[in-house]
Amino acid sequence: MIKVLVVDDEPQILRALRINLAAHGYEVHTAEDGAAALRQAAAVVPDLIVLDLGLPDMDGGEVIAGLRGWTKTPILVLSGRAASTEKITALDAGADDYVTKPFDIGELLARVRAVTRRGGDEAESPLVTLGETAVDLAARTVRRAGEEVRLTPTEWQLVEILLRNPGKLVSQRELLHRVWGPSYDRETNYLRQYMAQLRRKLEADPARPAHLLTEPGMGYRFRP
Repeated sequence: MIKVLVVDDEPQILRALRINLAAHGYEVHTAEDGAAALRQAAAVVPDLIVLDLGLPDMDGGEVIAGLRGWTKTPILVLSGRAASTEKITALDAGADDYVTKPFDIGELLARVRAVTRRGGDEAESPLVTLGETAVDLAARTVRRAGEEVRLTPTEWQLVEILLRNPGKLVSQRELLHRVWGPSYDRETNYLRQYMAQLRRKLEADPARPAHLLTEPGMGYRFRP
């Protein structure tokens, strides 16, 4: 059974998430502040942490930093802070995804499924499919409807980051830093250009991508 630690200081949200997650087969643990979250994470060793940023004793960003000092457990931020800067800061600090309050429980459960899948063997497989396109990350080959597709070195770097993190929202800053270097913070036009090229090569309908998705102002996500 997948263990989820929910951290929020609002009793109604804790109760709603505990009921809904348990109904879908998750083992649910809860904490109402940052200190309790860090203690629970060490004691329970959850498979996923759902974390509010506005906690009474410390900022959620501090909790993320404390967790990332010793664990790679996926962190899904659930917060009322809707500004893009807040989302990017949380993602860069080590969060794996970000959902804004008020939230739709169906969408939240889908995000939970996507993030927890990354912890299993499926996420480590070198062969990834996008409809009729098969990407072999180990052999660095792409075939679409049986025909070979060639990617540039930069396209390979981008697609490998996204495909090795299925369901995860990868921030623009992280992609820019990992592909072009730490001095590239604002060149988001590079990302737009290369993502458009990747969609033309990998997606069945580049104008309406089903797998390489844009989260406006935040980053990109690979949806299996």
